[in-house]
Amino acid sequence: MSEFVDALVARVLQLEISLLAGRERMAAGTDSEALHDVRIAVRKLRSLLRPFRNVVEHDPLVNAAAELGRISSPVRDSEVLLGELRRHGGMEAVIAPRERALPEQYRTLIASPEALRVQRALDLWPSFFRQSLQDAAPEHLKSYVTRKLDKESQRLSAAMADPAHDRHRLRILIKRVRYCADAYPQLVELPAKHTNALKRAQNALGAWHDRLQWLARAEQDAELAPLVAQWQTELAEAEGRSDLALEQLARFYG
Repeated sequence: MSEFVDALVARVLQLEISLLAGRERMAAGTDSEALHDVRIAVRKLRSLLRPFRNVVEHDPLVNAAAELGRISSPVRDSEVLLGELRRHGGMEAVIAPRERALPEQYRTLIASPEALRVQRALDLWPSFFRQSLQDAAPEHLKSYVTRKLDKESQRLSAAMADPAHDRHRLRILIKRVRYCADAYPQLVELPAKHTNALKRAQNALGAWHDRLQWLARAEQDAELAPLVAQWQTELAEAEGRSDLALEQLARFYG
């Protein structure tokens, strides 16, 4: 069992390196994907540790990563919206001030208490985690984790079977199943067709979610008014694509 824990700790250390590299890229302003990569690393951390919530109580890394994910969402939303605005002509006056604001948003995020808590928690986590498992781990840890991962799939299956399913919740559940499978490929062996169906559904629901967010912003920001009609059209199209993708995904959750 120690090999399993050793591999898990090694994976967390790899993600810590990714987080540090992303933070330095944000600080230097080297590219537009730095924050995105930081958020992916945070998401992978949470997926790795999610099965242990009932075994390792009050894990400081779990809580810190969740908070960093939460406070970084608005900045990432701004990046995504900027990318959308750049696709349209005649929006330079709207784009320029938003671009100028991003570096300060990055600096604020990097220096935030939440980001500092994640770094402190990562430094302390390996010894904390090993001690917690030594004190409280079930006899068969791999079986325990597998059961927890199965429950994520069961939640998704139940949500998809609901005729009044909520796209927001489905999007979250699909992401959890995908990221858990990525986090534990040795325990979750999804066929390629299943993985591709999850990815298609997540992408379709992501496109739908983006348009919904942009339309909500446009209600408060008159500068976005020229794009409202197009976003409304794209929202309807995204709903259709997500329904089709969910129908295809449902074949794996019958």
